Amino acid sequence: MLRRIALIALLSITSFSVLAQYDHARKKRSAAGSRDTRFETSVILAYQNGFDESSEGGSALDVDSTIGWGISIGWNWTAKWNLAYRFVSTSPNYFATIVPEDPDVLPQSIEHKLSKVSHQLNVTYNFREAAFTPFVLAGIGWTKLDSNIPTGGVDGGCWWDPWWGYICFADWKTFDTTDFSYNLGLGFRWDINNAIFTKAAYSREFLKLDNGTFNFDMATLEVGLMF
Repeated sequence: MLRRIALIALLSITSFSVLAQYDHARKKRSAAGSRDTRFETSVILAYQNGFDESSEGGSALDVDSTIGWGISIGWNWTAKWNLAYRFVSTSPNYFATIVPEDPDVLPQSIEHKLSKVSHQLNVTYNFREAAFTPFVLAGIGWTKLDSNIPTGGVDGGCWWDPWWGYICFADWKTFDTTDFSYNLGLGFRWDINNAIFTKAAYSREFLKLDNGTFNFDMATLEVGLMF
């Protein structure tokens, strides 16, 4: 036990020493800021706000608020300009009322969980070169919505595996759509040191569908590493 504690302490001291040396070198490199000409990556905690949508025919969709997650990989070509790919996934509950065009068919109600995955290429402008700065962002990409409602029968199969024994699987197609989307947002960035940064932002994602537009409001908190 004492050996383990000593080893952990030694590794911690070595890690902090390396990080301090790296941070000092970065400060020497750039007097204006530590972001310029550096890659960065971060993990994202997202809060997606719910919304209600209805049509003239009586059909309606109520999507709940939810917590999601994501990742971002970017490049700071200057201390003010950043280009990044962002992936965010959420799974809110929803309640849908579907009113058929045929008046003889009764309306249907569906309560289920929606799967939403967004891929965005974002451009961010930081107003200051300093460690703490407000910023604005804009981006385009595509978003997939999956109702998780099966469209037909189940496909599946079974086989014998020499290691795991008899294995079976089942899969089915669902009602889903993948469409163009874009987003606009603003927030604050804080470079804690020359290696670690954090961001807080609020953005709106506009999803273009065949018969309308969905607007998803989202608050995000990021923690990342520059290298």
